[in-house]
Amino acid sequence: MAIKNNNRYSDADLTEFKTLINEKIDKAQHDLELIKSAYMNDHNNGTDDTSPTFKAFDEGSAVMSKESNSQLAIRQEKFIRDLRNALIRIESKTYGICRITGKLINKERLKLVPHATLSIEAKNMQK
Repeated sequence: MAIKNNNRYSDADLTEFKTLINEKIDKAQHDLELIKSAYMNDHNNGTDDTSPTFKAFDEGSAVMSKESNSQLAIRQEKFIRDLRNALIRIESKTYGICRITGKLINKERLKLVPHATLSIEAKNMQK
């Protein structure tokens, strides 16, 4: 891990993280569009000629599905926002610095959770 003065990641590391984050944003936006299209889609499933009981179950299922998709969309939007905030931290060269301890967050953690603002040490202190 290349660290400059032990207080921030090198420009090369930041460029690597920026590429990773931009890829994750692209995928997250694609996934969000899929979720939104599923949410907006009216799945009638041809239940117009079936019994009223089945139709009620089908409508209830559709409502639950829309609520679930709505929650997924909200989470996905927050994830994208967190990733964009990480890009801002990269530009200001504060990316990868734990907001509690002030120490560098482990590079492997940032590869898995690139929007992380807490080190494992700080996360454990919160428990």
